[in-house]
Amino acid sequence: MPEPEPHRSPAERREALKQLLVEARRCARCSDLAASRKTVVFGSGNANAELMFVGEAPGASEDEQGLPFVGRAGKLLDELLAEIGMERADVFVCNTLKCRPPGNRDPLPLEIENCQDYLRRQVGLIEPAVICTLGNFSTKLLRGDPTGITRLHGKPEIITVGSRAVRLYPIYHPAAALYTPRMLETLREDFARLPELLAAGAPEQPFDAPEIVPDEIAAMRASAEAEEAPATAEETRAPDQMGLF
Repeated sequence: MPEPEPHRSPAERREALKQLLVEARRCARCSDLAASRKTVVFGSGNANAELMFVGEAPGASEDEQGLPFVGRAGKLLDELLAEIGMERADVFVCNTLKCRPPGNRDPLPLEIENCQDYLRRQVGLIEPAVICTLGNFSTKLLRGDPTGITRLHGKPEIITVGSRAVRLYPIYHPAAALYTPRMLETLREDFARLPELLAAGAPEQPFDAPEIVPDEIAAMRASAEAEEAPATAEETRAPDQMGLF
């Protein structure tokens, strides 16, 4: 029998997630994105969510407000959640990239590579049972495979993200369904299966799943506080995402 996953309290998860947010806000791995962004759109929702949504990248509204999925696609996501008896406060929503690509262009391979560590660490901290990938970019990244969303949507599978085994469930991005009634119908059908996947719970976890303990969280906090650089203009105007989870 596999060993049980190490216990991690909600308070420990949230505190570690806050420290990761501080780190992400100062990230300059992609110099072009760091120079053009208004905010780092880290993600929002429930730090202990069983269901996590991963989209593509922030758009103009998200970059302005510092929150994911706030435009028309976000409203559709809210409607779809309501149809299965859920709301944003029940889930965690984020993107493959934390910064808006200029002109809303597609993320570049190097940008995805530079940013994927933040996403994998978010998954490790939140510990979702189900990750719902929205569209091609997040689906291809987490599966490590170029197969597109058209072939994969609505087909759950168990994968390992970092050290976390999850039920991956690819579906179309809500933005793609805004203008295509047939795709919207398919999206609704796929969405309707989420309660069934959540009821199945998290899959069996690997033996070597690491535990984040209070000492490690304290070390993360000390590392962030040790940086002597003052808050950037971006950090000053960014919304208090820490209060969102």
